Amino acid sequence: MENMGITIYGCGRDEAVLFREMAPHFGVKPTITGTAVSDLNIELAFGNRCISVGHKTQITNSVLLALSQAGVMYISTRSIGYDHINIKCAESVGISVENVVYSPDSVADYTLMLMLMAVRNAKSIVSRADIHDFRLNAVRGKELRDMTVGVIGTGRIGAAVVDRLRGFGCRILAYDHRLTTSADYLPLDELLQQSDIVTLHTPLNPDTNYLINRQRIGQMKHGAFIINTGRGSLLDTESLIPALESGKLGGAALDVLEGEEGVFYFDYREKPIASRLLRRLQKLPNVLITPHTAYYTDHALSDTVENTIINCLQFERRKRHG
Repeated sequence: MENMGITIYGCGRDEAVLFREMAPHFGVKPTITGTAVSDLNIELAFGNRCISVGHKTQITNSVLLALSQAGVMYISTRSIGYDHINIKCAESVGISVENVVYSPDSVADYTLMLMLMAVRNAKSIVSRADIHDFRLNAVRGKELRDMTVGVIGTGRIGAAVVDRLRGFGCRILAYDHRLTTSADYLPLDELLQQSDIVTLHTPLNPDTNYLINRQRIGQMKHGAFIINTGRGSLLDTESLIPALESGKLGGAALDVLEGEEGVFYFDYREKPIASRLLRRLQKLPNVLITPHTAYYTDHALSDTVENTIINCLQFERRKRHG
């Protein structure tokens, strides 16, 4: 296994430092590029059966076929979600796909931060303080202990959110097909009807696309808040905006967004943003938008890089011992 090669696509500078630092300890030689995998850079994978990709760019079926023809047999995605890769297509061309496990604490901490910022009107308070308006906001904040929080999806991240919420003394409801944590599990409709805050942590797949749609937003309590650190398309943004504008919902804090690709992770200070939905959301005083950054901590990034390398090594071992 000495000097096994892995091609790392879409690698950020901080990730690259960690890959170069860790790879020699595992007997791995990384080929690193900041560019996402595409038809134009398949040759970087030549000679390597394993590659790693980021979550920021959709991998097309034609690229999967080209990777297979180049000898790639394994993709480790540096994310928990798989929604940027057509898994069935990958399998059909002989490529296995796995995600990486990293500490759920990064996203769980961030979720609680967004929750607290939403219910304490942090966006408008900070915006006003920035222009030296230090008057109290006309809208008082709320305390979590007085609220019911509905957690949709109780995998590793959702369960970590539940653990943190217990310290605030709030009522915690949960919805998932598997009962993985000690919360009160309810059918989704009942959770929405009873929750003051709804937070999304379920994977995105065909069954969960627009899980929170117009009808389900209509079932939510008047003045409720919605938090999304999962995937943008869990939530129907076109239906969310009128509910926020009318006051049906009290606010939203969104670290992920439909159509974020090509916008998040880029500098738009001197360029217009084409996304009409993003522009409308950012105008609302009760909406916080952050650029898919909940996972982005020192600890989680180190976990991601190390487990990417381990994933690839384990695949090679399985191939060798068949």
